[in-house]
Amino acid sequence: MEKECFIRTMEALLPELAIKEVVTDAHPQISALLNPERGKYKAWGIQHSLDIWHAAKSLSKKLRRVGTVKNQTDIQAWIKGIVNHFWYCSKHAVTEEQFKMMWVGVLHHVRDEHSWATGCCQHEPLEEGSQEKQWIKQGSAAHKALAGVVLDKRWLGLVKKFLNFRTTSDLESFQNHILMYSSKRHAYTPFVYKTRTLLAAIDYNKHNRRLPARKRDGQKIYRCSYNKKSKSVYTMKEKKQYSYIPDLQRAILARRLGSGKGLPRKQTLRPADPRRLGLLAPEQPPPTAELVNIHVSRGDLGHRDTEDLED
Repeated sequence: MEKECFIRTMEALLPELAIKEVVTDAHPQISALLNPERGKYKAWGIQHSLDIWHAAKSLSKKLRRVGTVKNQTDIQAWIKGIVNHFWYCSKHAVTEEQFKMMWVGVLHHVRDEHSWATGCCQHEPLEEGSQEKQWIKQGSAAHKALAGVVLDKRWLGLVKKFLNFRTTSDLESFQNHILMYSSKRHAYTPFVYKTRTLLAAIDYNKHNRRLPARKRDGQKIYRCSYNKKSKSVYTMKEKKQYSYIPDLQRAILARRLGSGKGLPRKQTLRPADPRRLGLLAPEQPPPTAELVNIHVSRGDLGHRDTEDLED
């Protein structure tokens, strides 16, 4: 479904816009469409970038997976630092070679080696005893497993898609905002869903740049957000005004009056319309005694199978 939606979107946008770059998550089918050599859109010269947040999340999962194996648990203490190093490399590297030189440096840093033949760490000199995490020994099972993740050929092949340091957080925020107008728990006709999405877009664009809410003394108002793993703090924003709603109401009324049509009449259901049956089945349920007679438990099945075998 994602592939088909992507194709339809590109076919609608390419005649209208000069698309230079597309940012997605690591969807293999969409990556194949944007392949510069064999993809469907290779003639357009579109740069395909991957979302950094999704890439960092995937890297974290890989490190946690190998960190749960016996004799490799030392990796767990370094997961957060390694993921932060990936963010740093993606933000500051300009070329693939520069990214790879910076990226492989983590294999030296975790074993307390901060200068090597092809480079060095870019942090300040570490003071004695300042490192709380345990260093990983070279040649250990943990270091070999970490090297397998860091030097993975498929992972290094995606480096060129990290260099622009892109993220789809704004789009995901808007997609989450759409759920306020069209919940996944309800079904809508295409016209109704499109209308609700347009209302969500108007609301999002109108209030996207709201200023932080402040107290009477001018200080910002903060709130805590809790999830399964941690607690975070975010800034409250000013209340929404919805000043555009009267304009929408006037436009809807003016269009209705100018249409020359009357109000729609309520249609009556046909006698055979299944909606007349309601949510319950039209048949009466059988008596409980009848259900007890035909009820067969697992023990009865085993007992009857044994009797059949004996017969």
